Amino acid sequence: MRPAQQISQEDRILIQAVARVILSDRHGTLAVQVVRHMAPARVQPLLVPSGMTPQPPLSALVSVQEDVLGGGHGQRYEEGRDADPAPAWPFDAMQGPTRFDNGLGGFAADGREYVIELEEGAPTPAPWSNVMANPQFGTVVSESGPGYTWFENAHEFRLSPWHNDPVADTGGEAFYLRDEATGHVWSPMPLPSRGTGGYRTRHGFGYSVYEHVEHGIASELWIYVDLRHAVKFSVLKLRNLSARARQLSATGYVEWILGDIRARSHMHVISERDEVSGALTARNPYNTEFPGRVAFFDVDGDRRSFTSDRLEFIGRNGSLRAPDAMRRERLSGQLGAGLDPCAAISVRVDLAPGQATQTVFRLGSGVDPHAALELARSVQGSTAARDALAAVRSHWQATLDGLRVETPEPAADLLVNGWLLYQTLACRYLARSGYYQSGGAFGFRDQLQDTMASVHAVPALTRAHLLLCAAHQYPEGDVQHWWHPPIDRGVRTRCSDDYLWLPFAACRYLDATGDHGVLDTPVGFIEGRLVSADEESYYDLPMPSARHRSFYDHCVLALGRGMALLGERGLPLMGTGDWNDGMNRVGHGGRGESVWLGFFLYDVLRCFAPVASARGDVAFADTCVEAAAALRRNLDAHAWDGSWYRRAWFDDGTPIGSRASDECRIDSVSQSWSVLSGAGEPGRARQAMEALDTHLVKREAGLIQLLEPPFDRTEHDPGYIRGYVPGVRENGGQYTHAAVWAAMAFAALGDRERAWELARMINPVNHAVDAAGTAVYKVEPYVIAADVYGVAPHVGRGGWTWYTGSAGWMYRLLSESLLGVQRHGDRLRIVPCVPASWPGYRMELRHGAAIYRIRVDCIDTGHALLTLDGVPQENMVVVLDHAEAIHDIKLRWPRDTRKDGD
Repeated sequence: MRPAQQISQEDRILIQAVARVILSDRHGTLAVQVVRHMAPARVQPLLVPSGMTPQPPLSALVSVQEDVLGGGHGQRYEEGRDADPAPAWPFDAMQGPTRFDNGLGGFAADGREYVIELEEGAPTPAPWSNVMANPQFGTVVSESGPGYTWFENAHEFRLSPWHNDPVADTGGEAFYLRDEATGHVWSPMPLPSRGTGGYRTRHGFGYSVYEHVEHGIASELWIYVDLRHAVKFSVLKLRNLSARARQLSATGYVEWILGDIRARSHMHVISERDEVSGALTARNPYNTEFPGRVAFFDVDGDRRSFTSDRLEFIGRNGSLRAPDAMRRERLSGQLGAGLDPCAAISVRVDLAPGQATQTVFRLGSGVDPHAALELARSVQGSTAARDALAAVRSHWQATLDGLRVETPEPAADLLVNGWLLYQTLACRYLARSGYYQSGGAFGFRDQLQDTMASVHAVPALTRAHLLLCAAHQYPEGDVQHWWHPPIDRGVRTRCSDDYLWLPFAACRYLDATGDHGVLDTPVGFIEGRLVSADEESYYDLPMPSARHRSFYDHCVLALGRGMALLGERGLPLMGTGDWNDGMNRVGHGGRGESVWLGFFLYDVLRCFAPVASARGDVAFADTCVEAAAALRRNLDAHAWDGSWYRRAWFDDGTPIGSRASDECRIDSVSQSWSVLSGAGEPGRARQAMEALDTHLVKREAGLIQLLEPPFDRTEHDPGYIRGYVPGVRENGGQYTHAAVWAAMAFAALGDRERAWELARMINPVNHAVDAAGTAVYKVEPYVIAADVYGVAPHVGRGGWTWYTGSAGWMYRLLSESLLGVQRHGDRLRIVPCVPASWPGYRMELRHGAAIYRIRVDCIDTGHALLTLDGVPQENMVVVLDHAEAIHDIKLRWPRDTRKDGD
């Protein structure tokens, strides 16, 4: 108890803001105030049904039944589309028939959509999701529900809640249709209020479509995010297939978060309505990390009702499956503060027999009220929605069509021709979120690897991200392990590999583009206290430094730190984790060393030495060469265990990845990188890969383990990796990142058959080719999973999907290591590593405005021959031209390339 006069006005406001009950002597005695009842909320009258449900014509029912049962492809809406005067693009029908159909879904004929057929009682084994985002805004949806949405940061400023519930697939957004004559309610997507019969979901690049027919009403719900603006469109297309007029209502619902989690924000959200546009708005004035932000929810149509009270919409003890508001005539119009916040809008839709209509819902946000309302008003109307979808689809088609392939492995073609690059760019880089991980942050090593894969598709993005990462480096040479934009609060650690990815990714960019001007770009630093010896990391907001250096100097600083932090064996210190963050206790005492990091540092030094030499920095180039040579000698002297390479040493000198180890006797990344880096003695490197194949490739389970046996009871604590169940994720399951490196290593050795065998094992399409495989693998068969379980009874089950850096590496494995597309600036080499059974394959490469049609023929006799437009090319290299033209490249490639010594 404190007298009011002793409490400052600021503290009084704070206490009142967080209080759940406020008692005042101005409002009577305590007894009076305790028993006082609030006036009951205004309750809308119940809807009184006025008629029976009309039935569609028999012909429409037959068409629908055939389509739901798999007898037709895209027939459900053909009659309505023919009568629609508007052009189909961009709202076009599915391209059938499907490929690799497993009973639940398959790829559309052109490979640009994954089509899921959901019959009653037959859901997907796990949510099959899609990720759509632009640099500031995004959403994750599943095959059944509209998921969740964010602005600026998928973790820190969610507009609607992320539940991470793969069992119930719950969410905080929903859509409903109601027949006003009968009161019948259903959702145009399977959740939350499933109708009768089947649903079809089509996940495409930048959009998802949900199709359904309910009692003579055909619906298509198109969901997509604008290419540039912070708005999510939900376009609901309806057609009356029945023989009588229909009166319907369409309702959209969003549960507001405006922060990270509901428990911390819902009491602060204030709901309002813009009188000009009619949009419902919401703001959270107590979010100091995102001050001033305003979200909005809007719909086309004048005959509308709305509420911002979640309790009113769902009802006491209710749920989104059967919300109380759907039993009422209309919504109350409730607005203001102190509510359980949401935005729900219902709009009337009248349809004559055969008539079609379109209703557009929009969910968006702005950095302040002016920006939010200006955006809300500018995107109203069906024209804005159509133009936005056309821009999205055109953008992704142009971005993903830079390389298209046609090979005897159609499952691999599907991944190369869009899905891997889309996963890398849309999910990993733009969204930084997925169904199983709502991250939001940039990881220093993570997105650098992603942009290494996308450098040919979007080189400007790679360049910009290199400079962004350099700006998150400390003057000591280490970097933020990850940070949350836009404020950039993040983690400083003692991880030992993060900063080395900066010069490594820089070398990749320079080799791919020849843009050496980036090295002279000035970039600042950040300042923060050092990580203490007794802590692994700390989370804080660093300060911008007054120091600026060239991007080249940032790379040199990172390499200098890497060369300085060596242990007694002359190998890099492990710190609190190298690439495998889960081994955070191996070297936390400052003495443990990493074999993998030795191989990696060798490779970075080897790549960067020519960069330094080309700049005239001969002294540093010589330093890189000498340090790389010393690393190679030390790896040769200490890392070899007799049949394979060790993984690391604990602080006390106990090895990991050794025959003497009780757990983790062999780890794949040391074996793979002994080849990929070129640091391993060739004979030993081949022997190491044979050991990897023997001990870690589980052909009967279709997976490639990271290590074996998993950590469980060893006396030495490797770190949080042991917190995973043995056989799951990094702890003895397939960690796909490392599995791809293993396939790349076999390709680098020229072992084409095993390289392709492993690539097929990794390919998610091959895990779900039929119903039985789908039941085991469970997760999406069109994107890469970060991990695959290796422990009974879940052997072969996919782990978290979408948000994994292995997608970018898989793209490089297929396109570069196996199909042999190697671009160095404007020079192209094709070095196939394909099975001996292949007759050949075709590719189409876009370079600027030019199109190069490539045909590779595998031959049994003769020498390799490369021609451009019929002219043989010297040194087996094509010089690419940006000018608009169509060129033909032909490569005759011996199946036994040893004849040419190439």
